[in-house]
This record gives sequence, structure tokens and C-alpha cells, in this order.
Amino acid sequence: MYCLFVYFYSCSAVSGLKTDFCVLVSMKAFAPGSVTAVFAPTESGDESRGASMAIEDGIVANVQTAGETEIVLDGEATDFEPVEGVLAELGVSARVELDAAIPIGCGFGASGAATLATAISANEVFELGHSQDKLVGFSHVAEVEAGTGLGDVFIQSAGGLLMDGGSGRKRWEPTDAVEYVSFGGMSTSDALGDEELMARVRTVGGRTLRSFPDEPSLERVIRDSWAFARELELPTGRVEAAVREVESEGGVASMAMLGETVFAVGVDDIFPNRTNVSHHGSQLL
Repeated sequence: MYCLFVYFYSCSAVSGLKTDFCVLVSMKAFAPGSVTAVFAPTESGDESRGASMAIEDGIVANVQTAGETEIVLDGEATDFEPVEGVLAELGVSARVELDAAIPIGCGFGASGAATLATAISANEVFELGHSQDKLVGFSHVAEVEAGTGLGDVFIQSAGGLLMDGGSGRKRWEPTDAVEYVSFGGMSTSDALGDEELMARVRTVGGRTLRSFPDEPSLERVIRDSWAFARELELPTGRVEAAVREVESEGGVASMAMLGETVFAVGVDDIFPNRTNVSHHGSQLL
């Protein structure tokens, strides 16, 4: 539904009274967060294969017509390069208010969720008429150019658990509850720009993805993800301790790519946050 904000103002002139009208249109959209368990960049470097899931916690973008672009995150003005990039690609200026239910920069695909939700909202506000696939494509390009992601928006658009080992995307809908804790972020742009690290990720990630059966359980994906993270020597001490705590309670856990964040299944009340796999993906509100 469109939200209309109408402002009336008037000014007096010798010839009489003149009244102008300014109509501001806003629209909200939601995009789920995404957690990547395993990934392997393609040779082109502008996308990635992997195993990732959309989660019900995400970001709401409220886009409003404006004379120049302004981004507000949880009530504070900020620079947000991929969001600004997708608006530029769409050829519009807007005020974007982002409400985040996931940590920023901690491995939840927050930049992708914000960018995709913004694109979906702007498409309606400005009556651009782009298809969902086109909006996902614009968002993906904005993420790649900003160095903030290599494919989160595809998962966030589709929902569910997606896996692509090189023979096409497969999707299914696990019902496991997912718990998580985040200790902080890692620089995605620095990691993606580290050619040596990405070469190792490509090798180890590719091998891990090829080892999965056609439809692995979420538990299997997470267990193999932890082996992937350790082989790459990515986990910090806090991440390792959190995974050991989950395993001591009979669950499985791993590290989100890329963030000092641990996600787990098969446990109750180990971590402060609990969510589910989002089966619906991004949508207008």
C-alpha cells in the first residue's frame, strides 16, 4: 500500500493567494538476512558459488521521494555505498530509512538485504516497472562494485537454503530453528580483495561444495562449514569457544562468512538470538 504524505503551503502575492502542493510517496520492503556457510568465488570474481540460507531476521527499507539521496540507518544518517549505488543505477534520488534486525558487517548479508529492500521499494515509489530478477541484478552489481558481497541478494530474494556447487542452484526449505551470536565484524571488502585468501577459499570451498549430497540436511551443511572455516584458519578464539559450547550440548555450529559470528542448530537457549530459515524471501510490506 502506498503511504502518502501531503504538505500544504501557501504564500501571499499582490495578485492574490497562491497555494502549492508537494506529495511525498514512500514505500517499505523487507529483505531477510542471509548466512553463508560455505562459498567459492568464481574465476571472474564477480559472483560466488556456495551454500547459504535466508533467515527471518532482516532489514526493512522505507524509501521516500527526495531531491537528493540520504541514507538513515536505525535513526542515524550514514553512508551506505551499495544502497547509494543501486539508487544511482535506478536513476533516482531518495531518502532511505533502514531498520535493521540483524548486526551490520557481521556475516548476515546486511548490505545485500538493505540494497535489495531499497531497490524493491524504489521500484514501486518511482513506478519504474522493473521485474524482480532485474532488481536483484541491479542490487548484485551494486554489492560487487562496493565490495560488500558476491551473491547474498540471490539468496535473500529466493528465501530458503540455496546451494550451488557449479551445476546450478538448488533450493529447499529446512525447518530447523537457528540460534546465533555475534562478537563483531570482519571487513568483507578486505577479505574479497585478498587474492591469496580468495584463491584458498576457491579451492577449499569448491571441494567442500562438491562433497555435499544432492540435498544435504542443514546439520550436514553446518558441520562441513566448520571444517571449511578451520581449514582456512578463519575462526577467532571467541568463535572456537562458542562452537565448542554448542557441540558440548549435542548441536552443530559454524562461523558465518564473513563475520565473527557463530550460528547453530540442534540446541536451545545457548545463544541470545533465535530465528528460522525464511522461506519467502524479500517482499513489499
